[in-house]
Amino acid sequence: MTPAARISAAIELLEMIETRHRPAADALKEWGQSHRFAGSKDRVAIGTLVFDALRRKSSSAYLMGSSEPRAVMLGALRLVRGQDADTIATFFTGEQYAPAALADAERERLDNGSLDGAPAHVLGDYPEWLAEGFEAAFGEHAAEEGRALSERAPVDLRVNTLKGDREKALKQLDHLSPQATPLSRLGVRITIGPDGRGPALSAEPAYVKGLVEVQDEGSQLVALLAGVEPGQQVLDLCAGGGGKTLALAALMDNRGQIFATDNDGRRLMPIFARLERAGARNVQVRAPRGAQDVLTGLEGRCDQVLVDAPCTGTGAWRRNPDAKWRMRPGALEQRIKEQDEVLARAAKYVKPGGTLVYVTCSVLRSENEDRVAAFLEANPGWLPRDAAHMARMAALPQLADHASPFGPGIRLSPRTSGTDGFYVAVLVKR
Repeated sequence: MTPAARISAAIELLEMIETRHRPAADALKEWGQSHRFAGSKDRVAIGTLVFDALRRKSSSAYLMGSSEPRAVMLGALRLVRGQDADTIATFFTGEQYAPAALADAERERLDNGSLDGAPAHVLGDYPEWLAEGFEAAFGEHAAEEGRALSERAPVDLRVNTLKGDREKALKQLDHLSPQATPLSRLGVRITIGPDGRGPALSAEPAYVKGLVEVQDEGSQLVALLAGVEPGQQVLDLCAGGGGKTLALAALMDNRGQIFATDNDGRRLMPIFARLERAGARNVQVRAPRGAQDVLTGLEGRCDQVLVDAPCTGTGAWRRNPDAKWRMRPGALEQRIKEQDEVLARAAKYVKPGGTLVYVTCSVLRSENEDRVAAFLEANPGWLPRDAAHMARMAALPQLADHASPFGPGIRLSPRTSGTDGFYVAVLVKR
């Protein structure tokens, strides 16, 4: 496919995502199945165009004076790829499979359009209804934080210390030009190229044999800050695909016991293959079984309960840029309700002196500090662990610089820490 044909396909996909309310990944898969002539390089290039447009959807629409998919694509070519009107016009010719030629108004916008005077939610490319939440969390830096959440994320890998150390991983992945992550002592970072294509990890022995796992540096730091120790009894109450479960198992050196469960059994399914690949032997998976309580006998027995709470996922927008435009205010209200419920449930399993670790991949105070404050108010028998104490226990004293200014816990974000957006608080049962 020619570059112009790829742009046409990307505009078509943006229309499908907009009109049919499809997740971008699903739309891309469906498009590929119905356009078999498109090779793998074509599909990657088209997907990158689509995701670039979604990352900068609001600012692109503002620049072009229209939110139509064609306008958003034009704006993204200008803002993300830095192409001027003359360059863009070489793709928009109307010939064969190319998009229609530029209208005079479109060229005028590309030549002279500006984001000067745009509100923070446009400059930061997040939904207008979240403007208040972003301002509450970031103040005058709201637009900068939103912009950082709109950038492409690198590929971060966590070294599985059950199989080796970081030096071994860096050596085995040397052909991918890996770098040690700046904050996590277990992390390896691979920068994505201009085409947006990451490494084919399924063909890398270091990944296939379990030496490394895909995990954002922020998520690695959360596991380190949890403060687990070998020999403990740990419950991962919202384990999902098992990323943090695997990290905890390695930190515990396969000693003690981790119970991994999730309300959605389908989300748990990938954990079995991942556990085998990682060589993690101290994990019991407790998949849901209808009305049966699969955690019977754990009440008041756990040294730690990890709650990776269901949330809006605002901190992961670098990896899922379409999610921010599909989310609605009602989803936030529902997540807050679920967060309060899972915290109340988790508290039952912590033994005296044990800890409850509350984690989200959200940057919103309403899902983070506000939920911890509500829990502490309703449960006077609990105390929050100081952020500096958390950082010292994890042997990561520099993370004290990321202490939340709004209450207990530590905040991470692409702008401040170079990671996905995460919040973590440790609560101690008296």
